[in-house]
Amino acid sequence: MKNFLYSFFLFPMMIYSQPNFEKAEKLYSQKKYNLAKPLFENVVKENPNHLKALEYLGDIEGQLKAWENAMIYYGKLKKLQPSEANFHYKYGGCLGMKAKEVNKFKALGMISDIKLSFEKALELNPKHIEARWALIQLYIELPGIVGGSERKAQIYANELLKFSAVDGYLAKGHIAEYFDRYREAEKNYQKAIQVGGSKHTYEKLANLYKNKLNQPEKAKDVMDTFSRKG
Repeated sequence: MKNFLYSFFLFPMMIYSQPNFEKAEKLYSQKKYNLAKPLFENVVKENPNHLKALEYLGDIEGQLKAWENAMIYYGKLKKLQPSEANFHYKYGGCLGMKAKEVNKFKALGMISDIKLSFEKALELNPKHIEARWALIQLYIELPGIVGGSERKAQIYANELLKFSAVDGYLAKGHIAEYFDRYREAEKNYQKAIQVGGSKHTYEKLANLYKNKLNQPEKAKDVMDTFSRKG
């Protein structure tokens, strides 16, 4: 009887929250984040463990660059579903963005937690492409004295090659470009185009020609080739 009464009173709340959630999702897809946010908040008030609504709220705070607020939502998601790699990745991403806004001394103290978040995501899902990219970026940006390492970045890029060749070549090109090895970057972006052929792969090569090699005509030729392909 007690369970019946609980379900009886809870059921109208579930019915009410569903249209709110669907409307909020639609607004989110239209990038109307400020309109979607209060609707998702209402869903969470009615169901504090609504995973998708919590994730959307974290994503909205991220879009608004409110990193600490985003981490609150992703932190709760990690507790509710500790085996979900994406929640660890998103938490680490917000922590990394927050580290860029604080003073260098405080940021240094955050590096370990950032790494652990991304590494946990990979432990849970070894094929999590975004977490691997995040670690690549972290290792090339950090000074060697605090753990930066091109060698480690290359290890992650080589691992990417095994299950996503286009991401692997893009990563190797990105690393080479970061360290001003532009011809090496060019070759890897060309390989990414060969195996992937997406607009993004063509843009990476075109941007290299335009911004780093001062060859705007080559950049134009690359994007013209993509346009003709479509």
